[in-house]
Amino acid sequence: MEFKLKYITDDIKLSSYEDKLFKTEVVFDHHMLVWFISGETKIIQADKNYLFKSGDIFLIPRNQLAAIINYPKDGQPHKSVVMHLSTDRLREFYASLNVKTKISATQKIRSFDKHPLLESCLASLMPYFDVQEKFPENIASLKITEAISILRTIDKEIDNILANFEEPYKIDLAGFMEKNFMFNMPLEKFSYLSGRSLTTFKRDFSKIYNTTPQRWLTQKRLELAHYQLTQKNKKPVEVYLETGFENLSHFSFAFKKQFGISPTQLTITK
Repeated sequence: MEFKLKYITDDIKLSSYEDKLFKTEVVFDHHMLVWFISGETKIIQADKNYLFKSGDIFLIPRNQLAAIINYPKDGQPHKSVVMHLSTDRLREFYASLNVKTKISATQKIRSFDKHPLLESCLASLMPYFDVQEKFPENIASLKITEAISILRTIDKEIDNILANFEEPYKIDLAGFMEKNFMFNMPLEKFSYLSGRSLTTFKRDFSKIYNTTPQRWLTQKRLELAHYQLTQKNKKPVEVYLETGFENLSHFSFAFKKQFGISPTQLTITK
């Protein structure tokens, strides 16, 4: 496995991955503007899956649970330019603007269909990854400001995402967990996104489900995996990637312990 990251600033990076696939489950602290140079990425969220290919440009809003699976494609590595749009930088950008936003409960990934203005902005960063000199912060700031300005020009709804500086508030815990249990996240992330401290999260969870979060999460993931294998005819390697298990061997062990048969045997006997 060879996964490389090269930063020209803390907020602008080039990633490259050359193995079969790379999976991560994340909640981003910043909005992420991504331009694919080569490869494919599948992004799994609670209510929708996305597939992005070479040339695609998209924005992942902050504080959204997602499983991200990166694949090399057609003999080319998975390669992308990523720009962080941090809350501090966005506050500075919007400070002089009179912007009224509509705050949506769910902020979706936004795709920009290889837009030439965004592509030109992000492609102009490529030469800087090949030089040894330190990238000037004022140029980095200008590039990020340029990207934000282009986003506001081509997407009239983008202010509802970029100018939303609220932190997660206390929400219905049962609804949140039933929607997001398939993401293999630390309990601290689940508690934060539900608007609770870890102690309050565990207390509220116990009142609702009368069990621990870890036991409940494992049970829900196994039930979903069983459904996908038997009703959706998915392969075990697909299922473990989409149901919150760390790897195929861990998934197979837990599945057999629960159902008395391995995922592979179940698909064969169907």
